[in-house]
Amino acid sequence: MIHMEEVTRIFDTGKVQVKALRGIDLEIDTGELLAIMGPSGSGKSTLMHIMGCLDTPTSGKYTLDGELIQALSDNELADIRNKKIGFVFQSFNLLPYASAYENVELPLIFAGISAKRRHQKVTELLERVGLADRMDHKPNELSGGQQQRVAIARAMVNNPRIIMADEPTGNLDSTSGEEIMNLFRELWKAGNTIVMITHDPVVSDHCPRVVHLKDGLIENGAMQLN
Repeated sequence: MIHMEEVTRIFDTGKVQVKALRGIDLEIDTGELLAIMGPSGSGKSTLMHIMGCLDTPTSGKYTLDGELIQALSDNELADIRNKKIGFVFQSFNLLPYASAYENVELPLIFAGISAKRRHQKVTELLERVGLADRMDHKPNELSGGQQQRVAIARAMVNNPRIIMADEPTGNLDSTSGEEIMNLFRELWKAGNTIVMITHDPVVSDHCPRVVHLKDGLIENGAMQLN
């Protein structure tokens, strides 16, 4: 699914070069549930941006689902983001004046899916994440955990090859966070590939594999038996 060889990312501020990634070698197989951990400034977010085709490496090789990312145009990268990757963020990123149903439906509208098929897919996903009775509620009428469930349903609506979650429980209380992690594990057991960026050991304890980043380098990719 994901193959990285000597991936670097250098940011040039004009006065100094910041080496966010210093040579990442990483393989992620289809169907994995993986946590990427590290302190602030370790390169976690930069790595996720590259994995999610929001950014490209300064050097090295990144192949996603058999495609060399550096060889693709901006339009082709946008197409991959829309069709192959689902994003879940700490801040939920829901449209405040749209209902749960409308938030999940939006990517399908952009993809040109028919209204009948949209209704079927959105209803199915909101039922799957336990929000069948909250479809018409706006974000401010939902708890943090419910908002994150909407965000997860939205991330899945185009049947992406991989789901990338950036601190998905960071704004949640411990009970809601545990519920969200259990949902991610259910999605993983159903065959989804999930990569999580986190600094929280409670989150990483749910993941069979944990990769540790420090100063832009991978310390290890040790397996955990969960």
